[in-house]
Amino acid sequence: MSPFRLVFGKPCHLPVEVEHRAFRAVKQCNFNIDEAGRHRKLQLQELEELRNDSYENVRIYKEKTKLFHNKSISRKHFEVGHRVLLYHSRLKLFPGKLRSRWIGPFIVTKTFNHGAVEIQSEKTGQTFKVNGHRLKPFYEGFNANALEVIHLDVPMC
Repeated sequence: MSPFRLVFGKPCHLPVEVEHRAFRAVKQCNFNIDEAGRHRKLQLQELEELRNDSYENVRIYKEKTKLFHNKSISRKHFEVGHRVLLYHSRLKLFPGKLRSRWIGPFIVTKTFNHGAVEIQSEKTGQTFKVNGHRLKPFYEGFNANALEVIHLDVPMC
């Protein structure tokens, strides 16, 4: 073997020592070059299988997480005439800890199938559309005058 070879069409000098050392190392370890190549290909295929399995496991995990998350989301259905509160999302520099972020009550005047809701202010009468996620039902406190009194008799033995 000559010390000169054509690389990209140009003559160059390859160190013979490097080639000699590589062949010597292969002979010392008693490796069969073809067998080592097949073994390396097998290792690469196993690595590719592991990678594919991990992608599949990640996909399954994401699907399960999404299902769990979607189960925990409460679906809100508003009917015309319901009273609702609106989330006040404006940024306040000094919001105050105990101040509620919900304003209202408002009255639902129209619902749309894509989640938007048209509401009307009870104070001003102004109507506007908002996202249904920014609304929650308005629950009025119980009326103390509407309480029913039940007298319990002492049982006779």
